[in-house]
Amino acid sequence: MHPTMNKPDTVRTDTPDAPFPNDRRKRNIPVATDRRARNAAEARKNSERRRLIDPTTCERDYNEEETEFMKAMDRYKRDNRRPFPTWSEVLEVLRAMGYRRVAPPTELPGAKKPSGVVVA
Repeated sequence: MHPTMNKPDTVRTDTPDAPFPNDRRKRNIPVATDRRARNAAEARKNSERRRLIDPTTCERDYNEEETEFMKAMDRYKRDNRRPFPTWSEVLEVLRAMGYRRVAPPTELPGAKKPSGVVVA
C-alpha cells in the first residue's frame, strides 16, 4: 500500500459497501446471445455446397487445360510459399508445364479494335 493512499491494494467488490457494487466482472450475469449468428454458422458448417465451391473460380466450368494450369499454379504457390507470384514466376510455371511459343503472337482476347479499322 502506498503511504499516501488510504485504500488497501485489493478491493473486494462482493460486499455492499464496495466502491463499484454493480461491476459485472465480479458477478455471473447472463448475456443475450444472437441466435441468428449461431444458426448461420451451423448452416455453413453443415452445408456441402460451401465446401465444393472455390470462390476464386466463380462457379465457372473450366476446361481440362485451364484446370491443369490452376492446379500447377496452386502447387507452385504452396511449395514456394508465394501467395502472390510475380508474372515471371507465372511464366516459369507455364514453361515447366511444357508451353512454348510456336506461333506468331495474335491479338489479345477482349482487346477493343478502333472503329473503322478492318483486320484482315
